[in-house]
Amino acid sequence: MLDRIARTRIVPVVVLDREEDAEPLAEALLAGGLDVMEITFRTPAAAAAIRRIAEKFPEIWVGAGTLLEREQVLRARDAGAVFGLAPGLNPPIVEAATACGLQFAPGVMTPGEVEQALALGCRVLKFFPAETAGGVGMLKALAGPYGHTGVRFIPTGGITANNLGDYLKLPIVAAIGGSWMVDKALVAAANWAEITRLTREALAVAQA
Repeated sequence: MLDRIARTRIVPVVVLDREEDAEPLAEALLAGGLDVMEITFRTPAAAAAIRRIAEKFPEIWVGAGTLLEREQVLRARDAGAVFGLAPGLNPPIVEAATACGLQFAPGVMTPGEVEQALALGCRVLKFFPAETAGGVGMLKALAGPYGHTGVRFIPTGGITANNLGDYLKLPIVAAIGGSWMVDKALVAAANWAEITRLTREALAVAQA
């Protein structure tokens, strides 16, 4: 998981209300140079959307986000998700993901949660909500006592085109999660060209 997301260092956080938007969105991201995406389990369309992408675009590394229940973990894996994320740290969810072979990044915000996640064998962690929880300054602080463990973070929440570079400069950050390039309004308007443009713009910052 760490090697894969480190290629682009950006994971778009997608919320889809309609599963039929999955394919054109995937095409827009690929056109922008991005072959990884997280589809959140915040809507009933999530599992079907993941399945569509997994079947039609095997080159895309598709994951499932906001996994809060064991049943969601299993549905995500069965749909074709290759990784999963959650906003918080829930040991039964980590165990369910491990049991079914789904690479998983639980969410953390405090040193205590980081240590619990490490004890559960997790080395890639979602840092959420990033900006509210202290942002770059907090991640620098966490790097002190935990950097040597090999842990890496995917900060999500409040990250935009204006601040993603500040996060990506930190060695402890594997990638950032963001939704501005796949905003629901853009998807609803089928503005795939703008999604492609924003994706290219974000990748240019990440690669720099």
